[in-house]
Amino acid sequence: MKLVPLGDRVVLKQFEAEETTKSGIILTSKTQEKPQEAEVIAVGPGGLVDGKEVTMQVKVGDKVIYSKYSGNEVKLGEEEYIIVKQGDILAVVE
Repeated sequence: MKLVPLGDRVVLKQFEAEETTKSGIILTSKTQEKPQEAEVIAVGPGGLVDGKEVTMQVKVGDKVIYSKYSGNEVKLGEEEYIIVKQGDILAVVE
C-alpha cells in the first residue's frame, strides 16, 4: 500500500526519539520527547487549495522540521506516518 496525499498535504516519517541524553542518561519511553524532525515520504500536487494557488516547496527525501502539535498520525502496516499541511512545515534541514 502507498499513501498519496491530496492538495497541499505532505506525508512525513518521523525520526526515532533519542533513547539517551548527550550526557549518557538512558530515557524511558514515557520521558522520550518526540522529535519534530522528519523525512518527507510523499508530497501532494498542490494546485488550488481553499481558493488560493499553492506551489509545493518540499520534495520527497527532504528532512524537515514541523510544528509540534500539527498533523494526523496514521499507521499503515507496521509503519507510522504523519500527514501535515505544507504550512505546518517550519523549515527544511540542509
